[in-house]
Amino acid sequence: MSGETVITVVGNLVDDPELRYTPAGAAVAKFRIASTPRVFDRQTNEWKDGEGLFLTCSVWRQAAENAAETLTRGMRVIVQGQLKQRSYEDRDQVKRTVYELDVYEVGVSLARASAKVTKNPAGGQATAGAPPAQQQSAQQAGGWGGGQPAAAAAGHPSNPPF
Repeated sequence: MSGETVITVVGNLVDDPELRYTPAGAAVAKFRIASTPRVFDRQTNEWKDGEGLFLTCSVWRQAAENAAETLTRGMRVIVQGQLKQRSYEDRDQVKRTVYELDVYEVGVSLARASAKVTKNPAGGQATAGAPPAQQQSAQQAGGWGGGQPAAAAAGHPSNPPF
């Protein structure tokens, strides 16, 4: 993990996770979180919201399926992963920069909620929840890692295709 910027962010889900599958059959869930700092203003004697940080997050494989099944808009979550910066030009040829998080771990905050955890079977079903055709192709490819770099197979992808 040399050179990676790994961060932990606590925030609220802005939308429900969107679950998709790559052509190779790997599950990926995308969601956005908002983390808004609160500061105490001593002059007004009130708490005030600071400027919110909005991050698009991607989580992969079994964790993606679990996140899509478990998380919903408004939930408070804790995410940890690799922060990435991506620049592009929009339709008006204006250069834009976005920050995204490749999530390694995601969990529900228990500060204001409770949860019942259901453990997946030992070894996890790498293809559980995938459409049957994708289950078969993933199994034939030797699981999720078929033809992907070792980092992607280990759950730390670097911009895989959709």
